[in-house]
Amino acid sequence: MSTVVDEKSTIDEVAPTVVRNLQQLLDDLGGIPAFRVSLTPPPGLATEADVIAMEANHNRLFELIEGVLVEKGMGYRESMLAVAIAAYLREFVLSHKLGLLTGADGFYRLFPGLIRIPDVAYASWDRIPGRKVPESPIPNLIPDLAVEVLSESNTKKEMERKRKEYLEAGVRLIWLVDPKRRTVTVIQADGSKSVLDATKTLDGGDVLPGFSLKLQELFAELDRQG
Repeated sequence: MSTVVDEKSTIDEVAPTVVRNLQQLLDDLGGIPAFRVSLTPPPGLATEADVIAMEANHNRLFELIEGVLVEKGMGYRESMLAVAIAAYLREFVLSHKLGLLTGADGFYRLFPGLIRIPDVAYASWDRIPGRKVPESPIPNLIPDLAVEVLSESNTKKEMERKRKEYLEAGVRLIWLVDPKRRTVTVIQADGSKSVLDATKTLDGGDVLPGFSLKLQELFAELDRQG
């Protein structure tokens, strides 16, 4: 019998569940490709310690979902856009002394047993315990803004699940960046969303008042030549 972590329990409380086959597991995770699911430890038995060990010992980033290690979708072009977004945000956040930013290896515990790694995330000082940089590799901290840059291995259902989890955890704003279509889907705390193409300007809304980024300038990163 396999086990899964109950999101409402503590990390150490593991509840038994009916054995699932691989296809059912992949479907539950959003129809992701099998190569992103680690079999060590066996699905259903993974913990936060395994997430940290994978990064420390193998330099690989895994999210933790119901006791399953799921490797984060990555890509060169996606990384370029994430770095560019982080640079724009960092300049704004630092100049206004608003909070902290993390990149594509910043872990967030959304719920017990659920660890996600946004490509970029911003947390205001009011949300940060003690208003100082957390020492824990996986802090008890929900970001105000989560940015996900879509990669080839991300599926629509996977991102829908992430969107739901982020909002339920208390994330106030989500940006889903699509390098292929050159669009940004903006999702508000109430679940409403809008899609901006490369001719539009992205703003920070109530989360980052005054922040703006011309998407034509952002996506021009993909056209750079030497």
